[in-house]
Formats: sequence, C-alpha cells, structure tokens
Amino acid sequence: MNTTLYTVTILISIATAFTLKKWFIRLGKFDAINHRSVHNTQATKTGGITVFVTLFLITTYLYMIRQELYDFSLLIPLGIMFIVGVYDDFYNADFKLKFLLQIVVAKILIDQGFIIDHFHGILGLQEIPRIASQVFTVFVFLVVVNAINFIDGIDGMAITELVKVILLVELFSASQTPIYFLGMLVVISSIPLYYFNFKKENKVFLGDAGSLLFGTLIAVYLFHVLGSEYTYKMDLKINKPLFTMSLIIYPLIDLLRVFIIRISNKKSPFSPDQNHIHHLLLNKGYSHFKIVSIVQLISLIFLTLVKIIA
Repeated sequence: MNTTLYTVTILISIATAFTLKKWFIRLGKFDAINHRSVHNTQATKTGGITVFVTLFLITTYLYMIRQELYDFSLLIPLGIMFIVGVYDDFYNADFKLKFLLQIVVAKILIDQGFIIDHFHGILGLQEIPRIASQVFTVFVFLVVVNAINFIDGIDGMAITELVKVILLVELFSASQTPIYFLGMLVVISSIPLYYFNFKKENKVFLGDAGSLLFGTLIAVYLFHVLGSEYTYKMDLKINKPLFTMSLIIYPLIDLLRVFIIRISNKKSPFSPDQNHIHHLLLNKGYSHFKIVSIVQLISLIFLTLVKIIA
C-alpha cells in the first residue's frame, strides 16, 4: 500500500503544482520583484499551497478508508500555520499577528504532547518544571519556525532543509517514528517543487505558506527527538539537544546573525533586508544550486563532528 500511496502522492503534487501555477498566472498573481528579490523572472507563490493541498487530499482519503497512518490532529497546527502563511503571502500580515498565532500553534502542539521538558544534561539540567518547559517550548518553536522562514530566500534551500531533517531523524531512529508517514507524505509532496523552483522562467516559490508549514513540521520532528519516545539506533550515542541543533545549524546561525545586525542597526529584527548568508554568497557569484549544496554539505559535516565528539 505504501508504494502506491507515495506514487499517488507525487502525482497529485505534480498535478496540483501545474494547476495552481497556471491559475495564478491567469490571475496575474506573481511574487513582487523589488530591491530585495534574488530573482528577475515571473514566479508564483504556490509551492506551499501545493504541498498542503496534496497532504490534505491524501489525509482525507486515508480518513475515509479508516487508515490512520499518523495522528490526523496534527493537521490542525499545520493548517493554522499554512493559513497564516497564505494570508501573509497576499496581504503582508503584521509580524505581531504572525507572532501571536505562532504562540497559539506552539501551545496546541504542547497539548498534543510535543513539549521540551528535559535538557538531557545540557547546562547541567535534566527535567524541568511544567510551566518552564511550556515557556521554553514556545520559545524554541518561535525560533525554529522563523529560522526556516528566514532561509527561504533562494531556490531549493527550505525544501532541502526539510528533507534533510526528516530523513536524518528517521534514519537515526531505532524504530519508525509516529510521525513517519506524515513526514514522508510532505517530503514526497515537496520533491516536484525542486523542478519548479529551479526553472529559469515561470518559477514556483514556497511562499510563507510553505516556509511556515515546513518550519512547523520541522519543529514537530525536533520536539519528538527531544522527547522520551525517541531512541537512537544501538550504535549511536549523541546528546539529543546537540543533535537537534546540529540538524538546523544553518538556519539557527543565519537567524542569530541577522537579528544581531538588525538590532545593532536599530531596526526591527523582523524587518526584511539582504544581510542573510545566502545573500553574501549570491553577491560572490555563486548559483542557487551551489549555495544550497555548500550549506547542506557543511551542515552534514558539522553533524558528523557532533556525532564523533559525542
């Protein structure tokens, strides 16, 4: 069944991507080209919509045939963040509103059992009190979601970050995680977007709908790793917090760097600019594909060093 399901998923994703792109082109709904843009061709922000629509259709089918391959209630927080992203793509939502809704979604995930209540020896801490763990979980969720949103500035970066996190978490797991099928469905739905992302004309971007959706799912995976249910394969001994941070080391470094620069310039940390690491590499003449390859290679090297040291 799984092979058939994945085949249908990728076919739906391709069909949805083509349909949405043509529809948005007909409506004249393109991503604005301005001084911050890293592209100079027409592009639609339909990538995130493609992934969520595909996931929703497949999940609806699974629900109808009573095959609960993952906890379908996770569609609620994922759906909220997706809708926030769609609204932001077309109406430029105020960052305070997005921030508030991200906190709401974080609380929903906490109530669904995704909570950081153990530091696993980092800073000499083990278990932490319930209230403190909820506050810390919300903080981490905000960091992860916005870090993924920040790196979604060049072709293929956010998609590759999502694929890398999900595959590595599943690869290192002693058994299939409870969110395995959710992760695989999103990964497979995202694969066709590489083609649309790297096209020279009539490109398709994830948009905030996609980056916020991806950021939320990555946070869910990281929270699961930090929980008691996740165990490594027998030959792996890596501190869980170090493992999760190494998985998204590039988004974290880029987020911290940009925040420091913006605050030092007396600007809002959420004000857009061209101070991201990928902007610096673009200015040096690197292509989008090369930047994604370099960043992910360095990330994997860092993860390997963490594994060796641990």
